[in-house]
Amino acid sequence: MDNDQVKTLLERIGRQDQSAFRELYQAFSRRVYAYALNMLKDPARAEEILVDTMHEVWRAPARFRGDSQFSTWLIGVARNKALMAYRSRRPDELHADLDDIAETAASDSPDGFAQLAAKQRSEGVRACMGKLSNEHRECMHLVFFEGLSLAEVATVQGCPENTVKTRLFHARQKIKSCLQRMVEREGGTLPVEARS
Repeated sequence: MDNDQVKTLLERIGRQDQSAFRELYQAFSRRVYAYALNMLKDPARAEEILVDTMHEVWRAPARFRGDSQFSTWLIGVARNKALMAYRSRRPDELHADLDDIAETAASDSPDGFAQLAAKQRSEGVRACMGKLSNEHRECMHLVFFEGLSLAEVATVQGCPENTVKTRLFHARQKIKSCLQRMVEREGGTLPVEARS
């Protein structure tokens, strides 16, 4: 959805048009939710961030001035809300849920082992992502999962585009090193493509 379509919907939302809000919500809610979930690692809180972010749009649609893509602006609103939620987390909320692993391992499915192995790999990547600084992790998520350009990430993070490039470079190096250590502990080697 381009900015002209969004502006038309926002004008209608300004007149309390619920169908326009529903259309905007359907177009952008998954992206905002995925961003918040990546940042907070908590589906319930990610849902709260989505609701709060979209409520901002409903309450004050004129806040979007069109200086950037609407999706970039919306992720910026979600980012501010997610940062506040992240900072308010209690230490007991930062634990891993081991029940999911036990449930997968106990599965009667013939490929339960393959599912467990895939889950462990996924968790390994997530663990490596978790070792990155907030800025590096957010930068990686925005570029690789949200598909934002470097300029859009710079707008969201409030920094120069060259800083985004540097953050991406360092994040990739740290992820590669972390994954290499993880694979070596398991007695394997990274594929050639992953080492470059």
